Amino acid sequence: MYQLLQHRLSLLAASEIDDALAASKIGLEKESLRVSPDGGISQTPHPAAWGSPLTHPQITTDFSEALAELVTPPCDSVTEVIQSLDDIQTFLYRNLENEILWATSMPCVVAGETSIPLAQYGTSNAAQMKTAYRRGLGLRYGRAMQVIAGVHFNYSYSNAFWQQYQKLLNNDDQLQVFIADQYMGLIRNLLRYGWLVPYLFGASPAICKSFLNGKPTILQEFNRNTYFQPYATSLRMGDIGYQNNKEEMAGIKACYDSLDAYVKSMRCAIRTPYAGYEEIGVKVNGEYRQLNANILQIENEYYSTVRPKQILQGDEKPSTALKKRGIAYVELRSLDVNAFDPHGINPEQLYFLEVFMLFCLLHASPALTQSEITAIDENLLLVAHQGRMPGLDLWRGEERICLQDWANELCHKMTAVANLLDRANYCENYFPSVKSQIASVFNSDLTPSARMLAEMELHGEGFFHHAQRMSKHHDRYFRNHPFAEEKIRFFENMARESLEKQRLIEKNDSISFDEYLENYFNSE
Repeated sequence: MYQLLQHRLSLLAASEIDDALAASKIGLEKESLRVSPDGGISQTPHPAAWGSPLTHPQITTDFSEALAELVTPPCDSVTEVIQSLDDIQTFLYRNLENEILWATSMPCVVAGETSIPLAQYGTSNAAQMKTAYRRGLGLRYGRAMQVIAGVHFNYSYSNAFWQQYQKLLNNDDQLQVFIADQYMGLIRNLLRYGWLVPYLFGASPAICKSFLNGKPTILQEFNRNTYFQPYATSLRMGDIGYQNNKEEMAGIKACYDSLDAYVKSMRCAIRTPYAGYEEIGVKVNGEYRQLNANILQIENEYYSTVRPKQILQGDEKPSTALKKRGIAYVELRSLDVNAFDPHGINPEQLYFLEVFMLFCLLHASPALTQSEITAIDENLLLVAHQGRMPGLDLWRGEERICLQDWANELCHKMTAVANLLDRANYCENYFPSVKSQIASVFNSDLTPSARMLAEMELHGEGFFHHAQRMSKHHDRYFRNHPFAEEKIRFFENMARESLEKQRLIEKNDSISFDEYLENYFNSE
């Protein structure tokens, strides 16, 4: 099953593609809840000193006004992207009063749905659309689900790489078509083997009881304020996290056979009404409860561990951007926030993810069958809830295979990929990152999820107090962090410019919100 991988690796190893391969780009998006001193979700507005969440390129919000989202630009290396994330967070802390940023994926104390304020972006049509969309998410899935934080890993290969790789494969398609086909194959493999990410990097084996708000659960009690599962890796990725289930009930699920098939499936979902959402209503007493009553309000509502992405132009739909300009990068969304690192992710994880991306690109990637799609979903849930259980079996095709055996097999095949990346980047970082994960395969106590439970046990603390202690530790790290004057000025200028951009957008709005929405959904 690894013959094609070995063939493609040999082609790359014998070629002069190293510089083009090393020119790949990495970007990170990290979500962090602002938390008040008493441990509750912040009720204060997005800090004005941070700039406008509508227009700031690096500091915005996700679902809630309290859920900050930090976005690095595309970077040339792991070192550069970590430094970029470090700079953003240092600036945030310099302009944050009497609050901390929560260090874990699962939220702090949740005092009911009404304690989670919707993100606000101003008075423009674009701003109203963002808030209405989030109001719809809250009514459809519950607000608590929407404040679970994660880290998104964005990755792209250079045009020079694609041009040389296409020649090596003797492919004569148009370059944009070739790139799209290769990225979709990579995505299918990220789905197939994606359970490996929560096993290795999952960091949410426990939650605050307040998150479930008294709902019945299969989770066990760790102490009076904490639920957990002994072998869980990422409850964020489990069935208590944000999932779409209405799509399956309506017979619609994303299709990854090709870019065209993916776009078609997304467009179908945003145009197909769903009776349950029609009951919510769309515009009620002059307020939009949701953007529409369809299976998806917009494409971004579809929850998947991985997405093909293209940079949007203006008010363009994601599916339109993909259709017109193809795939620019891949977004891997299954990473928990790593509470053991102040950045939420560490270089070793990023080196491994680069290897994983290239492995998935080079490996054979046939279309997903229905039984394989079912197995992908089941494997992800099994690993999320029981991933560290000794002897746990997953589905590989029609057969069961021990997680440890499969993970070991995959990681060992990745060592040759890691060697290629070390050679291309003139470093010795990629191979050690894979060897480190092989150690975690054979000793699950080394994983972040196991470390979290061990620390909670050692300190006699539940999830909340553990997360609060780590959050305060990171708070001290960033507040005592040296920050060059030119960097301070850079972020202050960016904040001012974003506020001015927001003001101009609001000034230049010339149509009603109803008309704006109609134009958006009728555009192609």
